[in-house]
Amino acid sequence: MRNGTRRAVLAVSALAAVLVMSGCSSQDDSAPRIAGDEGSGTSKPQDDNAVRKAWVDCMHKQGQTSVTQDKDGNIAVPAAGTGTGGSPAEYDAAAKTCDAKVPGIHQVQDKNKAKFVELARNFVACARKHGDPDLPDPDPKTAILVIPTASFDAAKWDAIQPACSKFPVSYRIGQ
Repeated sequence: MRNGTRRAVLAVSALAAVLVMSGCSSQDDSAPRIAGDEGSGTSKPQDDNAVRKAWVDCMHKQGQTSVTQDKDGNIAVPAAGTGTGGSPAEYDAAAKTCDAKVPGIHQVQDKNKAKFVELARNFVACARKHGDPDLPDPDPKTAILVIPTASFDAAKWDAIQPACSKFPVSYRIGQ
């Protein structure tokens, strides 16, 4: 894979991670409950912003100091190799650790799942319109676009980025 394509893949993945972790905090009764508080009767709605902050703090303790949270609570994850924190494998290990330590992060992510599926569908529609008619549909359950290795065309991928990068998508190349 060419370096430009690899950077584009990582940048889009990072942008998708930002969106997965983004959203406004909520204190109303429609907010998800904190994991493990079912049936207590005295539980309060989960504060999504506090959950995201706890996850970012955990990532920093794991050495991933380039993971940041802005004033609106959105989490930014730089593309691999562009900041402090090591390799993608080290990031994945840290994320797995912090996902376990801050279980509410999954509820924050799940709350916006429909939005991410729609963004992924918009990306695919844009890509098909701008030069990659064979791009598969994203998985409707995960919003992840899985591009078979045999059909991945780096030149087509690079060509669609200027028009379609406004629709962040999480994807992987392979089975």
